[in-house]
Amino acid sequence: MINNALAKRYAKALVQLGSEGGLIDLFRSELSIIDRIFSSNSELRAAFADPSFTQEQKKAIMQELIGKTACSELVGNFLMLLVDKNRVAFLGQIVQTYEKLADEFSGVIRPVITSAFPLDESQVTAIQAALEKKSGKKVIPQMIVDTSLLGGVVTQIGDIAYDNSVKTQLKQIKDILQKG
Repeated sequence: MINNALAKRYAKALVQLGSEGGLIDLFRSELSIIDRIFSSNSELRAAFADPSFTQEQKKAIMQELIGKTACSELVGNFLMLLVDKNRVAFLGQIVQTYEKLADEFSGVIRPVITSAFPLDESQVTAIQAALEKKSGKKVIPQMIVDTSLLGGVVTQIGDIAYDNSVKTQLKQIKDILQKG
């Protein structure tokens, strides 16, 4: 709970900073790159968690990382603040929270659309248009193919799922027939 509140506080501050300069998407991509580097490098994570590394050594490591990824000055300063406050361990949570808050600020939803087979561009566009009309927000879909669905589409938006799959419809028919 505390970690979520902490991540939200840092992410919210960064979203506000990004919104003032129209830099929300730039911050998103830079944070995503840094997060991927940390996620894929256990030695890097271990260095920031290791108490035998001094604060100056950790700052030097982060400074080198910022330089190699060519982060903007604001994101670089933000990452250095995380080092100063010993919050680098929460970077992944901060980035996830940032992405959610940035989407809310920008009026974007990112539904996961699962289908039994690959959808063509016109089908994706039609689903996207229907979701944009229903939600009033910009829709950036993520497409997944799951052959176990047999047919139809399952759309997941946050905690809400719209299940129009053949598999679910067959299960509902089976339940109705069993109940009599």
